[in-house]
Amino acid sequence: MVDPISSGQIQNLSSLILSNSDLQIQLFILIVGLVTIFSIYYKFANWIRRLKFSYVRPHLSRFIRKAVLPFFALALISTTNFYIQIYDLFDESEVPFTGMHDVKQTFAMILNSINILIIGYTISQLVPIILRKRDSDQKERDDFENWKIKRGFVDDPCGNCDVCSGKRYGICKNTPDLFHKFFKWMSPTEIPIEFTREEFQKYLDTEEGRRHLENYRIGGMTIGSYQAIIKDPFGKWKETEREKYDRYLNFCLNGNNASGRVMSLKSGPHEVYSIDDWMEVKRLNDYEYVIPGGKPPGYFEQKQKSMPRSVSQILPAGIFIVTILGVIAWWGVDLVVVATATGGLGVGVGLALKQTMENYFAYVVIRKNKIIQEGDRIQLNTGFNGYVHSITPGVIYIRHALNESLAIIPTNQLMSEQILNFTKEFSYVPATVKVGVSYLNDPKQVASILIKVGKLTMIKSKDEKGRHLVIQKSCPYLEKDKPSCGCDKNTLADIDQPVVRFEDFNESSLDFSLWVYAKDFGSHFKVQTDMRMILYEEFKKHGIRIPWPIRTIYQGDEKKESEEISKVDAEREKIKSQFGVGDISLSDDY
Repeated sequence: MVDPISSGQIQNLSSLILSNSDLQIQLFILIVGLVTIFSIYYKFANWIRRLKFSYVRPHLSRFIRKAVLPFFALALISTTNFYIQIYDLFDESEVPFTGMHDVKQTFAMILNSINILIIGYTISQLVPIILRKRDSDQKERDDFENWKIKRGFVDDPCGNCDVCSGKRYGICKNTPDLFHKFFKWMSPTEIPIEFTREEFQKYLDTEEGRRHLENYRIGGMTIGSYQAIIKDPFGKWKETEREKYDRYLNFCLNGNNASGRVMSLKSGPHEVYSIDDWMEVKRLNDYEYVIPGGKPPGYFEQKQKSMPRSVSQILPAGIFIVTILGVIAWWGVDLVVVATATGGLGVGVGLALKQTMENYFAYVVIRKNKIIQEGDRIQLNTGFNGYVHSITPGVIYIRHALNESLAIIPTNQLMSEQILNFTKEFSYVPATVKVGVSYLNDPKQVASILIKVGKLTMIKSKDEKGRHLVIQKSCPYLEKDKPSCGCDKNTLADIDQPVVRFEDFNESSLDFSLWVYAKDFGSHFKVQTDMRMILYEEFKKHGIRIPWPIRTIYQGDEKKESEEISKVDAEREKIKSQFGVGDISLSDDY
């Protein structure tokens, strides 16, 4: 056991080192040994990073890289310490002062201090790896739950990969059915009110009918439940994900990828994703395909730069600082004296970092209470309306809803502002179209045609992937025994649509409004466009006139125009009988 050196003697350490040649030689040998170990470790770490193993098992690879350096450093220092305790290597006569521990004890003290620092550094590096592994495991659990909700990802193997047309990039074009190898659909015990008992039983009697019920949704919720038919479905699912990643990695390394060349497993910028990064890219793209070589080198690293720093990234510095303070205290230095000496500096730094600390604690509150999250659409006091792009401990980036600008505001400012969050619990947005028609048209007939336009919009308005942009109580694809495209998910409110309102008697027109609910803010612009296109065609087809915004003096033409309009009155009455007039009127009597 080495006794600590008192605070009065610590100042003599530098004099001792300068006065004792043996101590200088041993320190020089120790430094050379540590530098040699660091050089070897640097080459070893780069070699490990280029191995396929580091991409398939990234957490274990990081653990090995971080643990090897301190292992050899501790071995070197401990061996040196043991050696000097056995052999007399120092000439005590060279020490020009008294009151100092002997040279052997001093050198042992230095070695032990380095040992403690290395152990502290190792802990500071390994703890974040363990935390990251825990977070990764939790994300895997969340991915598995999303996989169950989606009843499979689009890149699930179809079981016929040898002849699959998507084999080139590991993309399966056949309908994936991996989910049903893991789970079996169980019919509900209570018959939904949308079905009669006979109708429901008829569906249950056939495989096609059961599939229809399995895909059916009521108010955004599926009916029935699922029962696992294999042992440990989560473990089996993880195996299939690793198989998909192995296929992705092989395509990257054999040149059969979108870049058309063999991709390198170099240190950076990375051309190939590790399995964790590969999964994160899938999450960012709603679990779509990850095309091998489909993105430029360093793509995901640039993505990560815009992401807020986690606690695991800040933790190493905190642990190492505590270790340094512990070593200082062990050498006999009074930490109170250190704190007093640095107090003035601390106050100055604290005042300079006041805004930074306020932003950081505001960031912690926002994250903990989930006040806003990335992807939420919010409106600030200034009227700025946009999507939360990124939340960092310093600033919050808000992308304008029409992608025309990017607002950058201090994080703590959000805590003092009143904000509107349009997507806190639901994301759908009304898509509204206003139109004026001639006074010569029957408003009830106009309302019926507008109802028809709204219902056609609900079915026909789709994105480039064929997904409906208007929320539905039940996805229209279900009527064709196809899986829902997601337009009937997260329907938390009981909404009747389309909605038609007779708004005003204008100077030259009868004013109506028609609206349906788009699934999000970005979709409602296209829904409005589609609705106007359908409305124009239907008005033209059924003789509904949109008057010019001018005053017209009729000189006997009104009768002629009325006769022209009445020619298709019977057709309009059919539309009225088929679609009704919404909730505008329950009776023809007023």
